[in-house]
Amino acid sequence: MARRRRSVMSEELKVELAKELGFYNTVQQQGWGGIRAKDAGNMVKRAIEMAEQAAAKNSQ
Repeated sequence: MARRRRSVMSEELKVELAKELGFYNTVQQQGWGGIRAKDAGNMVKRAIEMAEQAAAKNSQ
């Protein structure tokens, strides 16, 4: 039996990232399970970059 993991990213952030990275059409047509592993990795990488930028801005 597969367990579903609770998402760390909000749905809004995931949609924003998918649009920015150019695979939102796939999400609309096939759902999140339809994206490539590479796209998912790029999405996580971009979310980390955004978090690091926000942390650097807040520490100034």
